[in-house]
Amino acid sequence: MLEVSGLKKSFGKKAVLHGIDFQAGKGRIVGLVGKNGAGKTTIFHSILNFLDYEGEIRLDGEAISQQTYEKIGYLPEERSLMPKLTVYNQVHYLASLKGLSTSYIKEQLPLWMAKLQVKGNPTDKIKSLSKGNQQKIQLMITLMHQPDLIILDEPFSGLDPVNTELLKQVIFEEKKRGATIIFSDHVMTNVEELCDDILMIRDGEVVVSGTIEDVRNSYGKTRIFVASDKSQEELEALPHVVKASRTKKGTWRLVIDDEAAGPALFDLLTQGQYVATFDQQAPTIDEIFKLESGVAL
Repeated sequence: MLEVSGLKKSFGKKAVLHGIDFQAGKGRIVGLVGKNGAGKTTIFHSILNFLDYEGEIRLDGEAISQQTYEKIGYLPEERSLMPKLTVYNQVHYLASLKGLSTSYIKEQLPLWMAKLQVKGNPTDKIKSLSKGNQQKIQLMITLMHQPDLIILDEPFSGLDPVNTELLKQVIFEEKKRGATIIFSDHVMTNVEELCDDILMIRDGEVVVSGTIEDVRNSYGKTRIFVASDKSQEELEALPHVVKASRTKKGTWRLVIDDEAAGPALFDLLTQGQYVATFDQQAPTIDEIFKLESGVAL
């Protein structure tokens, strides 16, 4: 388990983190989200002990030190492979820093290349690989030593939908293995699909935290999706309806100011007749992110 308590960080006179508290348990995925400059990478670098900071950070009850690095896998936002090295030499160099033997690396490399569907050979130079395949090589190095804590900073950046789905499956496998996983992403649908918990940062402070389900429900079930022949004006004239808009599926999306109004709106909209869709939901994580970022919905 990763435990972060009272994490503060300043660069000169500029305070960047203002007392961050959270826990990430074994076999759980935590999404660390926030706008650019919110402090996400500074949190990652603090956990990795790359920076001096105030507060306490512990992995399985121990402070992060040189001795605990072998328990950690880190995929930075800025990729850092050496283009003139072969795939094997690059993987061997970085994996050996994690304490892996040459024989183990030789055994695991082709297995990981197959698992991640890397298009290339161990003897190919890094610079000959596509950007996506280079990213897979760096991910392979991040995970090959089976770390207890995995930190992924924008892992889906630059990947096409097929490779994004492939990486998601690998992340789920690491979760099943029991690893603690923290990742950042600007695509909230990825966060909602993958994460057990979410930590939303704004200007170096935690504004939202908890399980995905609890966070969504805390905002109330204030979205109704309904099939209706009524016009937008007619729908927005109904009690408690703040906004009505069409979805790509052709249904209406109603934003209401009180989730308790759902049953009465159901009666008004159906008039005792069958409707193909009536679904009352809490806001999505994407909507919550925009709300907390000051975007009017």
